[in-house]
Amino acid sequence: MADDYYERLVDEDALRAYLESELGPADGFDVQRHREGHSNETLFLRWGDRDLVVRRPPPGETADKAHDVLREYRVVDALQGGPVPVPTTVLACEDEGVIGDEFYLMERVAGDVIREAEPERFAAPDRRRRLGEELVDGLAAIHGVDYEAVGLGEFGHPEGFAERQVRRWSEQLTWAFSKTADEREVPVLYDVMEWLTDNAPEDHPHTLVHGDYKLDNVMFAPGDEPELVGVFDWEMSTLGDPLTDLGWMLSVWRDPKDPEPPASNMVTRVMEADGYPTRRDLVERYEAATGIEYENDRFYRALAVYKLAALGEMFFARYLEGDADDPLYPKMRETVPGLGERAMRIVEGDEPL
Repeated sequence: MADDYYERLVDEDALRAYLESELGPADGFDVQRHREGHSNETLFLRWGDRDLVVRRPPPGETADKAHDVLREYRVVDALQGGPVPVPTTVLACEDEGVIGDEFYLMERVAGDVIREAEPERFAAPDRRRRLGEELVDGLAAIHGVDYEAVGLGEFGHPEGFAERQVRRWSEQLTWAFSKTADEREVPVLYDVMEWLTDNAPEDHPHTLVHGDYKLDNVMFAPGDEPELVGVFDWEMSTLGDPLTDLGWMLSVWRDPKDPEPPASNMVTRVMEADGYPTRRDLVERYEAATGIEYENDRFYRALAVYKLAALGEMFFARYLEGDADDPLYPKMRETVPGLGERAMRIVEGDEPL
């Protein structure tokens, strides 16, 4: 299964021929699949003496616009040289005949992405606090981008964004349910859907938004002091409501007092250790950096968990369709109902900020 899946991800001979035509010949060529991500596929590529990264959608049928890598390329390319740390872009390929789908290429960044454990050099209260500050400062930098000046003025339609987010993710969840209904149903998510629809803020600031900003989508430099050097996974980026980004980041940031997560296989827990900022600390720093007040917390965090549940159900649908070999995907049978219950607890005020 794994070898068959890899062959659906990349035709190495075709990729090598394409790179020779675009970048010139190279003595060394090697491709390795990076297995940490659960959405778009990431391939590490050695081309001569260059370490590169290929980003492409997963194979098979996916929900509309859920895996738009060329959109991701466009925003990363626009942010080159600015205050938001992003990898250096190399090229984008629209020809699906090369490796089976569109893809783009970027330089590989050196550093650590924090998932299950923190680097030993950060395991002290002052560095843990600085790590959290770097994370939220990175989000503030994204929301401070002059999107018109960098050529992203037509990148989205920020008016009514929060309402459209509810509608879009409800459509994607409904798409996934159409594939999974014979296995089991998750009625609580329809209740959350109704509440979010009725409570979406009509007015909000307009900024560039990342769409998936969280600790394990950024990279820290190899040095002793936490320094943000890369922000990744821009496939959901657009122009819209910055508080959807903040709510998403907060929804996956753990405080020590928090109950056990319903989706432990999708949650990073390192920030429960002594010294990390709390969610309230992060909100206060964000408000000071941006001048944007974080209002409607229940809506934004419930929306974030609802989106995570929708993603999980899409993962489960892909597993049932045979379009994934990720061991996380079959676990969504139980994980998604747990996420639905958590979203409802936030709605009802039982999981406050």
